[in-house]
Amino acid sequence: MPTMPEPLLAIKDLRVWFPIRKGVLNRVAGHVRAVDGVSLAMAKGETLGLVGESGCGKTTLGRAILGLEHARSGSIRFAGQELNGMAEKEHRLLRRRCQMIFQDPYSSLNPRMTAMDLITEGLAYHGLLAGRSREEAAAELMHEVGLDRDGIFRYPHEFSGGQRQRLSIARALSLQPDFIVCDEPVSALDVSVQAQVINLLLDLRAKHQLSYLFISHDLSVVRLIAQRVAVMYLGHIIECGSCADILDAPLHPYTQALISAVPTPGKDRRQRTVLTGEMPSPAAPPPGCPFHPRCPQAMPICRTTMPAESSIGDHSVRCHLITDNKNTANTSTDGKANGPGYDATPVQQEKT
Repeated sequence: MPTMPEPLLAIKDLRVWFPIRKGVLNRVAGHVRAVDGVSLAMAKGETLGLVGESGCGKTTLGRAILGLEHARSGSIRFAGQELNGMAEKEHRLLRRRCQMIFQDPYSSLNPRMTAMDLITEGLAYHGLLAGRSREEAAAELMHEVGLDRDGIFRYPHEFSGGQRQRLSIARALSLQPDFIVCDEPVSALDVSVQAQVINLLLDLRAKHQLSYLFISHDLSVVRLIAQRVAVMYLGHIIECGSCADILDAPLHPYTQALISAVPTPGKDRRQRTVLTGEMPSPAAPPPGCPFHPRCPQAMPICRTTMPAESSIGDHSVRCHLITDNKNTANTSTDGKANGPGYDATPVQQEKT
């Protein structure tokens, strides 16, 4: 039997907690559990979409992978090497292969640096100019992302929003990375520009065999670029599978609510799952399933016990509705679980 190739990125039981300090002595009174036991794996050349509400821990997870946030526990393996606890010198060398495109192209670029300085700063630091001048290296990268070569001496405020994000992409590409965290890279852009940036990312992925962790709250954008999707809620991955499985046949009630909230063109009327209340605070997460205070199908066990991960093919989900019916559920041709006792109909619905 052929052995499966090792994933480019493998995360196991990762936790990132931030201390809450109070009092005159600044003692730790609790923790904000931004990421609480996340496990994921990504192959080379793959794009994984990470979706969820604001405050669920998506950006913190991306920053922890790059070493920008300290992990409390768990494992992050990149290209077969464990990142947690790695010596700074070794981490610096490996960091060249992992880059990030930030959400806001206005605040992520130093306004006092020219485009040339921004793009080639990493190249100069790591000694990767290879005999080229900084002007030549910057011009090549700007051309690759669709910017005018003559703009290398311009400052960030002289570019439009879409051009600034292309500049951020050029900066991320400069060190020839294998893996890029895209933290909502198009959310701050006009709709007309979003498609251009997405197409650029797709072209670069095909050309350089890049892997993207694509963080977004816009499911229509995720559908365009991602091959797999992971749904995050209150620091936990609650569902993960192929793009078609998650966006067309979601199993978790929270994912169903997210999908039902997406506006659809035309006259088709969709049943919408209505969630009540707000997401609980990660500083005081509820016991049991983190979603049970808002779940329209919550059962008594949901209030006390964290659901185990259940898998239907390559589609994994953490939900007692699925776990309790796993032995009797049948997987239909469209990927939905419709075994005896499984009710995917939300309790509270409205027409949109």
